[in-house]
Amino acid sequence: MAQPHCVVYDGHTPVPTDPDPATALAAARAAGGMLWVGLSRPTREQVHELADVFGLEPLGVASALRTHQRSKLDRYGEHLFVVVQPAQYDDAAETVECHEVDLFVGEDFFIAISPDGQVDLEKLRVLLEEHPEVLDRGPYGVLWATFEFVTRGYRDVLDGIEHDIDEIEVQLFGDDDEVSHRIFALQREVIDLGHATAPLPDMLLRLQRIVENRFHVDDAPAFREVADRARYVDARVSAFRGTLDSALTVHSSLVDQRRNEAMQRMTETSLEQNDQVKKISSWAAIGFAPTLVAGIYGMNFRTMPELDWPWGYPFAIALMAAVSAGLYVVFKKNDWL
Repeated sequence: MAQPHCVVYDGHTPVPTDPDPATALAAARAAGGMLWVGLSRPTREQVHELADVFGLEPLGVASALRTHQRSKLDRYGEHLFVVVQPAQYDDAAETVECHEVDLFVGEDFFIAISPDGQVDLEKLRVLLEEHPEVLDRGPYGVLWATFEFVTRGYRDVLDGIEHDIDEIEVQLFGDDDEVSHRIFALQREVIDLGHATAPLPDMLLRLQRIVENRFHVDDAPAFREVADRARYVDARVSAFRGTLDSALTVHSSLVDQRRNEAMQRMTETSLEQNDQVKKISSWAAIGFAPTLVAGIYGMNFRTMPELDWPWGYPFAIALMAAVSAGLYVVFKKNDWL
């Protein structure tokens, strides 16, 4: 079980402190500074212990204990509860990995909790120390830096998705029917990313107003800048969804077109075969007429008509020719020949 990592900041200078949150908070308040607390894979008991030490609202604590939440911002008295979802893109698997981070922000403390332990909170804290001006502004400065880190991290994710969408657009006009599975899979990842990014513009707008009221200023340009980036990210995600929807529609149309072309070729082949059958049947009928006459007169019965008639043979030949010619004319007229 991981223990909370506590760091006291007197301005932007880290001060060695006791790992116990209660002792560290007392030291931070005695120094007039801020306490940063990081906790990965916490137990319910650890979260409740932090709630007791920092006086966190039960509703916020209950929210922190519910994992797999979307990005959100709640205000409980003087405390803020914030959920953000940093994201990474696995280009090989074409998957977006969003991991929840729960934040509690107070007057003199900043608590970051990674429920699944997939976010390196210590790395985030070290990045903060590279910007002393952020730490000088206390917990709200750290909160701004967290949003800055998260929203900038979406850039690589968006670029990776855009690259794969470009590949899909090229693949669409090939004969690979598996492209539909790729579109569906990427669409699902974009939807998951949208759950993380869609609430951010409204969250940052509310946070901008909270900061303005809290510090009695007319504007909070740093939060406004991050809010603009969040709107840009959300717009790109929405555009990706529209592009993938269109790609799916185009793919469906192309598949239908190929099927129609195949059906047309089958129909044309069937018609050609039907024409051949007609011709064969017509010639067979034409050839059958003389055979029938010859077969009858070839039976040589004594009492058959015209056996003793001098014109019997010419008559039989003429009859066979006439029947064959008649059949030829009929079949030709009906386009069977």
